[in-house]
Amino acid sequence: MMHEFLINNRENLAARCREKVSLRPGRKASKVQLQNGVPLFLDQLIRTLAVEQTSGSTDSQKISGPAGGGLALSEMGVSAAAHGRELLALGFTVDQVVHDYGDLCQAITDLAIERDAPFQIDEFRTLNRCLDNAIADAVTEFSYQRDFISEERLVKDNNARLGYFVHELRNLLGTTSLAFSAAKIGNLNLSGATGSILERSIFSLSKLIDDSLEDIKGVGHSAINLSTFSLSSFIEEAQASAELSAGNSSCTFKVMPVDTDLAISGNRPLLLAALANILQNAFKFTRPNTQVLLSAYASAQNIRIDVKDNCGGLPRGTEESIFLPFSQSGKNRSGAGLGLTIAKQSVAANGGELSVHSIPDVGCIFTISLPRKEVVT
Repeated sequence: MMHEFLINNRENLAARCREKVSLRPGRKASKVQLQNGVPLFLDQLIRTLAVEQTSGSTDSQKISGPAGGGLALSEMGVSAAAHGRELLALGFTVDQVVHDYGDLCQAITDLAIERDAPFQIDEFRTLNRCLDNAIADAVTEFSYQRDFISEERLVKDNNARLGYFVHELRNLLGTTSLAFSAAKIGNLNLSGATGSILERSIFSLSKLIDDSLEDIKGVGHSAINLSTFSLSSFIEEAQASAELSAGNSSCTFKVMPVDTDLAISGNRPLLLAALANILQNAFKFTRPNTQVLLSAYASAQNIRIDVKDNCGGLPRGTEESIFLPFSQSGKNRSGAGLGLTIAKQSVAANGGELSVHSIPDVGCIFTISLPRKEVVT
């Protein structure tokens, strides 16, 4: 009888299955899989075959489920589902789920031929039923968990993109409003410096919306346009917008002179937005009646842009966590906590690095490090 054959050769069959698994590229069985996978299925198959040799054949369905794939709770279904979840957690594909059970069927067939073991037709039907049910339950659970994870990741990504869009939109609207208010109160000519800030902000708003519409259509953002430009003119442009924001805070804003022979390369609007986010963060957290200092200079093969504030420093061990999305460590919880995250990603997209150095009881120095380029002529 098949169940006796399986009992007598259980270790041999399990070893053959493990060998087949090890021969498949990229597939290694964990200890948990070895418990909830093929060996457990083999035990359930033996019990099913043994029960069907008695008058209580219906009891076998409690172990391995009914024929035809009907919906029913069974021991084999529960363990097969667990096996499917484990394979997904380890990054395997659905075909590897199927192969795990196919390995056992092949091992039984090969060993039966070697030992010339005669099996009854009903026993083969039971074997096929158990394999069908186990594979179906494992694949169903695997697919469900995979789709759930994919949907969860999609929602998370969409929420992050929406958060970034709203954050940048608010920043640009803030700069636009400040420039408009300054022009209105001072009765300024819009052809001057304030008018230029207003014009750039409106243009950036339009581009942000256009890029978002392209993203919605599925076209996605175009490749980053890189150009080489003067570091001093870049800092001057950032200074003009930042001075409007500094005027609404209780701190002073100072910009150190920049060597006019220095140059950097990258997407200028993206880098300006990154620096603007860092400066906004400094104005937000620096203590009243202190200073925010902006400096840019050469350091060997790199250009460093430093924003030094007087926030009092960061709690120990939080230097990296402040770049995480929605991270807000200070008392001022206005905003979404995305500014530094966006800044770090924007700098990285331009081949640079954004870091922070905390000085206890003093403040923080945020540093944008970019490759140094040839002198602009």
